[in-house]
Amino acid sequence: MQRIDPLGPSLPLYDSQASRAIEQRAAARLPPHTLMERAGQAVARLARAWQPHARAIVVLAGSGNNGGDGWRAATLLQRTLGPLGAHVHVWSLGAAERQPPDARWAREAATAAGITHGAAPPPWPPDLVIDALLGLGLSRPVEGPWARALDWLQHCPAPTLCVDVPSGLDADSGRWWAAAPVRPRGPRITLALLTLKPGLFTGAGRAACGEALWFDDLGVASGADDLAPRAWTTPSAHWPDVAALRAAHDSHKGARGDVLVLGGQPAPAGGGVGMTGAAILAARAALRAGAGRVWVALPAAASYIPAFDAGAPALMLRSGDAAFADALHTRAVVVAGCGGGAAMAPWLPRLLQEAPRLVLDADALNALGPVAATQASPDTIWQTRAQRGWTTVLTPHPAEAARLLGCDTAAVQAHRLHAAEALAQRLQAVVALKGSGTVVAAPDATPYVNTSGDGLLATAGTGDVLAGLIGARLAAETDGRTPEMEQRMVAEAVAAHGALAQAWKRAWPPAANDLIA
Repeated sequence: MQRIDPLGPSLPLYDSQASRAIEQRAAARLPPHTLMERAGQAVARLARAWQPHARAIVVLAGSGNNGGDGWRAATLLQRTLGPLGAHVHVWSLGAAERQPPDARWAREAATAAGITHGAAPPPWPPDLVIDALLGLGLSRPVEGPWARALDWLQHCPAPTLCVDVPSGLDADSGRWWAAAPVRPRGPRITLALLTLKPGLFTGAGRAACGEALWFDDLGVASGADDLAPRAWTTPSAHWPDVAALRAAHDSHKGARGDVLVLGGQPAPAGGGVGMTGAAILAARAALRAGAGRVWVALPAAASYIPAFDAGAPALMLRSGDAAFADALHTRAVVVAGCGGGAAMAPWLPRLLQEAPRLVLDADALNALGPVAATQASPDTIWQTRAQRGWTTVLTPHPAEAARLLGCDTAAVQAHRLHAAEALAQRLQAVVALKGSGTVVAAPDATPYVNTSGDGLLATAGTGDVLAGLIGARLAAETDGRTPEMEQRMVAEAVAAHGALAQAWKRAWPPAANDLIA
């Protein structure tokens, strides 16, 4: 058993279909009920370690094998904690006659051991709850007594250990199917069994899992050798490698790559709202992450361009045309859109047709629709870029992705992996679909799901910081890159971005500029 480290190594994620195949293979080569016995032991062991003083324990058990894991854990907990005055009660939902063989065995063993059970919670307040209610197979809204049980579960203040998948969560997509709140009232941890599932890490998954995610492969780690993962967690956030930069004594700023940030529409002369700060944030992030040279080009009249950035004097502020010419000459990564406003629309065709390495964010994404409408075939420009071996990265949030896909935000959030993959395939680009569990997809490639970061990133400007980090990561390597390498580099930048938030230790939450200060 291991606790999953959000900043740890990349791990395979298997969807429900592959997870069932792995379970069936393991069950076929092991003695009867072995997997359920191991699962029950894992749940009981973690429950005792996490809440060693718990004596009033409620197990919510559904009618499937997830419920069987709960029944088995109840028996083992009563056996070990009963002599210490503990009492375990199973709140059972679903017809017993419909249970699969392993779950029926676990239920009969628990009944024979004297475990109390019923179709309602006990009258006494629990000091530990084990959620073994719905598990892997949920793919529709929760209704009836299941919905009432889930509402009780989410509002219960007692510590809760979720078995395999928090009840209410879609294991494949991270969609939350219940009317009950995603965030539980009490402390919570989750123990994934046999495989890690994509839905645990994206959408509502991380909020539903609680403060920690644990994993036990039940001794069958080799059971998935010939099955392709649905996704991978992002690589560990070890970039930028300061030690490597320090050791490169014969290096120079040109060897570390160039980045141009095109955006930051200033306020008009007569007054109004400007967005120069967005471009400055992206540029500062690129500079801080190790880019050798960073230009900032404001897509407006030269009279509105500041002489320099007092917070980062090494940034070079230029007019758009001059900076873009320099960027093409040095093969700089162009990060376009951060605070660019309506000024990005006339720039976009030129960027798509001339910039070999391009990151499109924010207002550049908003300008894509009108530009695509002027093309005889909207996909032609993307295919041309791919055929030339050019790099294209898009960093949409869910609403931006929905506009590009012609759907609504809810549809994107309900199927985050599918949405990112569809956009990547359509535009022949690397797509970083932002949000909890950012999905990094590329054409014909297995996506990454980011595990770093937390709610501190929910503040203005953090997306601009991410765009700058991606620009710097792509700028660091110029030769011999494959699309798979570029996808991985974007995933590394996303992981590093989340790690910045997790490293924050002060009492007040950070602003975006604090993350790179």
